[in-house]
Amino acid sequence: MVRQRIWERLAPVARPDTRFHFDFSEFIPDFEGSETLAACLLDHRTLSSARMVFVTPDNSLVAVRQKLLEAGRPFVVSSYNMLRGFLLLDPAKVPTGHAHYAAWLDGIEHFGRPVSLEDISGLGPFGAMVTGASAVSTDGIRFGKGHGYFDIEWGIFSDLGLVQETTPVIAAVHDVQVVADRLPASDTEIMVDLIATPTRMIDVERARKRPRGVNWDLLSPETIASRPPLRELARMRGIQ
Repeated sequence: MVRQRIWERLAPVARPDTRFHFDFSEFIPDFEGSETLAACLLDHRTLSSARMVFVTPDNSLVAVRQKLLEAGRPFVVSSYNMLRGFLLLDPAKVPTGHAHYAAWLDGIEHFGRPVSLEDISGLGPFGAMVTGASAVSTDGIRFGKGHGYFDIEWGIFSDLGLVQETTPVIAAVHDVQVVADRLPASDTEIMVDLIATPTRMIDVERARKRPRGVNWDLLSPETIASRPPLRELARMRGIQ
């Protein structure tokens, strides 16, 4: 199993989570070199020109979120497992010297402002989306924790016209998480355009287009009811 093999390689360079320790089935860990990755990524063309960015709440992206705040660049982030929807991190609302704390999951909840899909639509389209991954192949297939939340987030934002086929999707991972394997991909899998690691930037030539919208048939009523963005979008689209 690819995930298990990657987790074994990741353990020596991973940073533990305060709640999940080294249980990589529950979270995507921060790792040695993530600060170097973040500095290089913010200078990369895919992110440097993006006015508004979406960033997942993965531990591995703490440094990316911190660098965005320090650069005075706002971004939208999802709450853990989307259970409390999305939040807007406005650097103007983060006191000087608090960017590192504000970039952590608890800090996001403290400094972030909850935003509805209507609010997010008013911010304009995303210039890029940044996500962590358990593993990512050199042809652009990523594995997350296995819950599919990033695919759902893409579905929501593409339904609203906030992302499109040309919107760069970036996977930020440690070098040990990049594999040459041909990973299986479902029809809802969101392929990435760029793989960022502490030592290199890998441009991906995607073999197929990304899906558009939310595949409601794959979501249980419980999942929809427990995620505010899905409830809001279902009301907007007249889905019972």
